[in-house]
Amino acid sequence: MATERSTSELKSLDRERNFYSWSIQSTLDPLMVSHASGMYVYDTEGNEYLDFSSQLVNVNIGHSHPVVAAAIAEQAMRLATVAPAFSSPSRVEAALRVVDRAGPGFEKVFFTNGGADANENAIRAARLFTGRNKVLSTYRSYHGNTGAAIVATGDWRRQPNEYATGHVHFYGPFLYRSEFFSTSPEQECERALKHLERVIQGQGPDTIAAILLESVPGTAGIMVPPPGYLAGVRALCDRYGIVMILDEVMCGFGRTGKWMAFHAHDVVPDLITFAKGVNSGYVPVGGVVFSARIAEFFDERMFPGGLTYSGHPLAMASIVAALDVMESEAMLENATTIGSKHLQPGLEALAKKHPVIGDVRGLGCFFALDLVSDPATKEPLGAPAMGAIKKEIMARKMLPFVVDNRIHVVPPLVVTPEQCDQALAIYDEALSAAGF
Repeated sequence: MATERSTSELKSLDRERNFYSWSIQSTLDPLMVSHASGMYVYDTEGNEYLDFSSQLVNVNIGHSHPVVAAAIAEQAMRLATVAPAFSSPSRVEAALRVVDRAGPGFEKVFFTNGGADANENAIRAARLFTGRNKVLSTYRSYHGNTGAAIVATGDWRRQPNEYATGHVHFYGPFLYRSEFFSTSPEQECERALKHLERVIQGQGPDTIAAILLESVPGTAGIMVPPPGYLAGVRALCDRYGIVMILDEVMCGFGRTGKWMAFHAHDVVPDLITFAKGVNSGYVPVGGVVFSARIAEFFDERMFPGGLTYSGHPLAMASIVAALDVMESEAMLENATTIGSKHLQPGLEALAKKHPVIGDVRGLGCFFALDLVSDPATKEPLGAPAMGAIKKEIMARKMLPFVVDNRIHVVPPLVVTPEQCDQALAIYDEALSAAGF
């Protein structure tokens, strides 16, 4: 058994046999994780780490929740797997809960294996529904690593993977680093919407199937859209007959304090993609929620897509249990309170102490610290400095989520005020120790 091997032997075998994503293989030295519980992760040497990354911002209910673990085990004993052409009680219950939490206007859910193939299938549905090809998405975005999803992604990871066609990018609103020279959220919203409409007109509205947006861009920087922006995109979609897809893979299911991040905005999309927080990643799963009008389009037409594990019983059981405990344990309410009363004021206090923090933004349990080498020019802090800061955080037994020049402050929704205080103290010490 792997648990009987020493940490050094495990790491040696890991380097020999495992191939990791987004990595130069020879540089890897991953933490060897033994087990996890609640807010904490433990390595094979017995060290305890406070998890302020939620791994990949997906462990919303915390680690190894006993109710969800028991539901998966019980389902495995009853029905461990079944082909996607069959249904099961857990699939019905999972669909009911997901559609209910999506809100009015939604009718059906197509289950996938994760967020990337959710976006892949949402794009497919939009193209079939409209008879058009192009998909518009922002430069500051991440939508997954399958063929169309990675090309819909706006950041650098798109560039070595551009094999799919029909994708066009535009700039979304981001006041801290505005592309539109805006000086207020209202101006940024207005100018970003005008820019998007000009892109639509330049590309030809009759060629555009969908606009794909993260309701709150996650990996790209946790940029909460200004009031009116998502509603403005909805109006443009209606004006030009374009399908609106909102990607809730990272920001959905409680991360912002709402079941769906778009619920804070006056908007209803045509399709919603989800994964991650729907079951906290306990079993791989994702999906697409269909509005009534798009679901009905396929009543008499075949949807030419499918996955061997669509509607997998273990994944379905984990969704049912996870969403039920999120509700019964008031995790959304906790995320809202933690964000407004602890994280936001605590992070803003850090920014006053450490000029390297150029911007604090977010809500719920979904914040980012934008680190800069020069507060005046907003020049992003470089990779060596970010690496030093991450090392200092890890040395203090906390797992951070560090992307480019940002620290994403994204704990599980079960985080307590005391754990927030502990994390804030660690960020403070780490920045000072790294020379900032």
